[in-house]
Amino acid sequence: MIKKVPVTVITGFLGAGKTTLLNHLLTADHGKKIAVIVNEFGEVGIDNQLVVGAEEEIFEMNNGCICCTVRGDLINILTELMKAKLNPLEPKVDFDRIVIETTGLAEPAPVIQTFFVDDAMTRFYQIDSVVTVVDAKQANQQLDQAHEAQEQVAFADIILLNKVDLVSAEEVNGLEKRLRHMNPSVKMFKTENSKIELDKILDIHTFDLDKKLEVDPDFLTDDHHDHEHDDQVTSFVLREERPLNLDKLEKMVTHWINDYGTEMYRYKGILNIKGMTERVVFQGIHMLFASTVDREWTDTDTKLSEIVVIGKNLDQRHFQTQFAECVEID
Repeated sequence: MIKKVPVTVITGFLGAGKTTLLNHLLTADHGKKIAVIVNEFGEVGIDNQLVVGAEEEIFEMNNGCICCTVRGDLINILTELMKAKLNPLEPKVDFDRIVIETTGLAEPAPVIQTFFVDDAMTRFYQIDSVVTVVDAKQANQQLDQAHEAQEQVAFADIILLNKVDLVSAEEVNGLEKRLRHMNPSVKMFKTENSKIELDKILDIHTFDLDKKLEVDPDFLTDDHHDHEHDDQVTSFVLREERPLNLDKLEKMVTHWINDYGTEMYRYKGILNIKGMTERVVFQGIHMLFASTVDREWTDTDTKLSEIVVIGKNLDQRHFQTQFAECVEID
């Protein structure tokens, strides 16, 4: 069985610091074999002096990493990388992980969905995490004016709140509250010049359906009644202490997809199913979703079902009502 290659997707609005982060990945003495896929329409290209053989589409970097440029369909270049790595006669490239940079104006969903809807991609690659770089100085204005910026926050597993040295502590705290209001389960790191320890953004399995997924209920304990921004992207957490009925849950998700599929950016959580001794991990993107059986509940666990829903124009009360109807009736 082929060991899946982990994929990290880096997104963020124009000027947030994505390219600085990429250059850090490509030049750091980390000993990792990374294939970086950059978009040719990026606002700042990778420094050409880092590239060996710049006339080719797949470049070898001076530290063992490789760099690719998207000139067409993402699947095509991922397929070429896969073939090059698996060539039994003469492997052309060697890499342990993929990092993909989206353009500053891109919505992350199409990139993420690539790894869900194509069988070859599913067999060979696995999304590790979505990292969104946020410009602390410009973020509030960008979030107010651009729905792409809001979607980049909504899809994030990790946010690098970058350029915090350019704003006051009060502004940073206010922005952090706003971002957590939009995406309550995100991990957030404050950075300057996109400097971050690589083990905090690589091999963290936050997008892995086979890994433990924990929803932190404390993210929503702050009082958001004074929230000044009318963000289209919002989030809420559904919780139920009683065991749930699996058939009712499947019908509920079908209704969700039919009614809100394109409006639901991310939804994920842990479920306590009646008659099962294991936790069920549940996660979806728009109209694609999956669930897997996780570890067994322990005596110290609180058997609580929780789902975080992130999207726009969602009727929270409607979701809560449908979720409550999934309770197993004795």
